Amino acid sequence: RICVITLAEAHPLLQSGKTIKSINYQISANCSRLQNKVSGKSKRGAQFLTELAPLCRISSSDGEEYTIYSCIRGRLIEVNENILSNPTLLQEKPSTEGYIAVVLPKFEESKSITQGLLTQKEYEEVLLKR
Repeated sequence: RICVITLAEAHPLLQSGKTIKSINYQISANCSRLQNKVSGKSKRGAQFLTELAPLCRISSSDGEEYTIYSCIRGRLIEVNENILSNPTLLQEKPSTEGYIAVVLPKFEESKSITQGLLTQKEYEEVLLKR
């Protein structure tokens, strides 16, 4: 039921071999994903995210900046602080140690969220059409 947010295989940071300069979880002056403090079974204190909520901003060495969005409604359980000190994890191990965040959707919404996701084959077909 939890969702691990990672960079897609087709993301420009992974495809073009750009060097990641920095990762910033500070979304605005008043909102930092690093200040997310979760406790207890009911995950008290977790920031609530909508589908369009930014999780972080990634800057590459060529000056490009990419905003990574949640894409899922739910509670922010954890952000990966390891990528702050070692940003190459995003490129070297994007689906394991280089994850961006963990989000827990509402129980009642989790089934509709997973049904709306693309399979690996559907995703590859979408990429071919680009």
